[in-house]
Amino acid sequence: MDLFKVSASAMGSQATRINTIASNMANAQSTTTENGGPYVKKNVVFESFSITSDRSGGLQGVKVREIVEDGAPPITVYDPGHPDADENGNVRMPNINVLEEMVNMMMAMKSYEANVKAFNISKNMYKKSLEIGRV
Repeated sequence: MDLFKVSASAMGSQATRINTIASNMANAQSTTTENGGPYVKKNVVFESFSITSDRSGGLQGVKVREIVEDGAPPITVYDPGHPDADENGNVRMPNINVLEEMVNMMMAMKSYEANVKAFNISKNMYKKSLEIGRV
């Protein structure tokens, strides 16, 4: 049953990553937030943990350690007609590359799908082993 925990931990972690990336993409043009200033890109940090209780280091799962703000400074764009432009006509925009975020989203989705397949393969193996006992 520990195999299920490995796949489930990875699926949960990738789901958090997908949601975080979606939030970054949705806020790629957000120039003002509750804290003032433009939206700051978020990144998910993973860490491994032992699935097995015997501390042998056998099976490892993955979990979200934290979601951190990216350290890249905002981009300054000249747009004097923008409502958030400063006295020089510059607007501070989030430092988010939407194309990069799309690639990250596709990688996270592929990882999620791979773990769904691994989960299903494990489930089918358990089902087959139960059928052997019936004969």
